Amino acid sequence: MQRTVRLADAQRRIAFSVGGEGGARLATTLAMPVSGDTLLRLIQASPLPEAATPRVVGIDDWAWRRGQRYGTLVVDLERNRPLDLLPDRNAQTVEAWLKRHPGIEIVARDRAGAYADGVRCGAPEAVPAANASRFGEVADRFHLLRNLGDALARALDRHHRDLRAAAAAVREADTAQTAPATSPTPATEAQGPDRHAVRRARFDEALALHGQGWPMRRIARALSADRKTVRDWLRSGEFPSWRHHPRGSSTDRHAEHLNRRWGEGCHNAAQLWREIRHQGFRGRLRTVQRWAHGRRSADPAASGVSRAAPWPTPSKHRAAWLAVADPERLNVAERCFVDALLARSPDLAGLVSLARRFSTMVRQQQAELLDGWLAAAKGSALAGFADGIRRDGNAARAALTLPWSTGPVEGQISRLKTIKRTMCGRAGFELLRQRLLLAA
Repeated sequence: MQRTVRLADAQRRIAFSVGGEGGARLATTLAMPVSGDTLLRLIQASPLPEAATPRVVGIDDWAWRRGQRYGTLVVDLERNRPLDLLPDRNAQTVEAWLKRHPGIEIVARDRAGAYADGVRCGAPEAVPAANASRFGEVADRFHLLRNLGDALARALDRHHRDLRAAAAAVREADTAQTAPATSPTPATEAQGPDRHAVRRARFDEALALHGQGWPMRRIARALSADRKTVRDWLRSGEFPSWRHHPRGSSTDRHAEHLNRRWGEGCHNAAQLWREIRHQGFRGRLRTVQRWAHGRRSADPAASGVSRAAPWPTPSKHRAAWLAVADPERLNVAERCFVDALLARSPDLAGLVSLARRFSTMVRQQQAELLDGWLAAAKGSALAGFADGIRRDGNAARAALTLPWSTGPVEGQISRLKTIKRTMCGRAGFELLRQRLLLAA
């Protein structure tokens, strides 16, 4: 079949944007009928553009099939454009790609050891120059803070009792400030203790089997539990809470106004929404409607009194985030929890203070404070995390100096996932690579 250059170019653009079968349906609607197979051949026959060697790149992994097969995406951070798609995330593959593209000065990466090895071997010229302000590798700041949270959560694993006591202090404070809530329904009373008893029985059985000399893997199989879960049980020696802490609502900042107006008899969600919009509320009407629905479900006699469920004990990861978060981002109950937790354990207060110093240092990029923080972390529960920072060397220090991060790479990975899903899992790596690079 013969076609004009204009028609072929239009069909090729449709193929890059929509894919094969979807592109064929769109082209037919636009009076340019073509088969899906032809559109795929147009994609595969298109030559990749010659791109100039970039100066700053970011690399990160992407899941071709989560948990089984991964690849690597390379992005030009100065132009925010994908440069290449690699079929795996091995250090040798990254090293070979960097050697084919000499002249790269800065590589932003996460803290994976494979990428670190690949960058150091593949880009020998991307090393600290005589000018100390230049670095070859840049560790991602988001991953630094996430690793900090994981390290602090491991430390909190030995403070289950303190977490429960701090949560109880929040509940007591809430009870003192509000009227007594209605009693739970019989179904709630019947379901909660039963689930708790089952979990407690599994925990007690794990400790008993461990005392009999059973190995951890055998205990996990016997209880149908994950081996890491059993390891955490045995390491802490205390029954964990297993509770999920719900996120706060965007209406919390306007709770005083909403409660007052509700007590005055204004139960119209649209009217309340218009009022708090003038106070800076940016949420949708639906958010206020959900709040009003919750108030109507409460005791109508208790006007202006919240009927929220008792404040649950947060998980160790949630507690770690609350401990280092900006207090302005926390609601009253969360701030009360953090204060009670730190007041109960002086050792934990010192550890949280150390974690907050690191979080502030990363967010404000205060590289001159890094050496002092590493020295202060020696001998603490964050010593292992600090050792990892030392091993990252200049990459971690560059994260506190240079503006680059893998954030744009994460955005391109989201775009890559969208393209991959439109292909319904029936296309190979080369076709996916062509669509990503040519549709940029």
